Amino acid sequence: MDPIIMGIGGGTGSGKTTVAKEVLKHFPQESVVIMHHDSYYVDRSGLTPAERERINYDHPDSFDNRLLIAHLNDLKSGRAIEKPIYDFETHTRLEETITVRPARIILLEGIMVLAETELRKIMNIRLFVDTDADERFIRRLKRDIGQRGRNVDQVIEQYLQTVRPMHLQFVEPSKRYADVIIPEGGLNVVAVDLIVTKVRDILTNHGERRVP
Repeated sequence: MDPIIMGIGGGTGSGKTTVAKEVLKHFPQESVVIMHHDSYYVDRSGLTPAERERINYDHPDSFDNRLLIAHLNDLKSGRAIEKPIYDFETHTRLEETITVRPARIILLEGIMVLAETELRKIMNIRLFVDTDADERFIRRLKRDIGQRGRNVDQVIEQYLQTVRPMHLQFVEPSKRYADVIIPEGGLNVVAVDLIVTKVRDILTNHGERRVP
């Protein structure tokens, strides 16, 4: 049977990765793989550092969805892939890659995964993690300072110039494509349990196709 592809969308810092990890806990580790849309930013190594800084990384065009879709189709067909590693400090891809092997459940998480028609077409389940804007900003601030080499002023400037406007233009409207909206992300135990039950049901019944 084809693997189940679950799309997990939502704003920055909403808890998408937490939801994916909570679902993962309920299945054998070798049966689940988490794919991060963030790994598929377009490589900007051909630009100068100054040019890279001017790019809107919160726009759908900043993602290499063609490569992501090709990789998802490879995984569906039982072939391993070499997932890119993106350096958020330099806005370039590293030469190294990560080998990802096929699994029965593919969890695809990212802010724009539900905003892209071609990605939605190959999903069996679509989720949207809905968290208050102030909570999301605080989480992003901590992450970007702690993990991505940014300072407070840089995070605030990017949030006001691109993150918030792009959220309102692209991410929030993608909520209408979700099968399930999860308030408060991975903290919503009831929602996670319902999702796990649905995944088990699909696996038991050898999959199901859906209308885009």
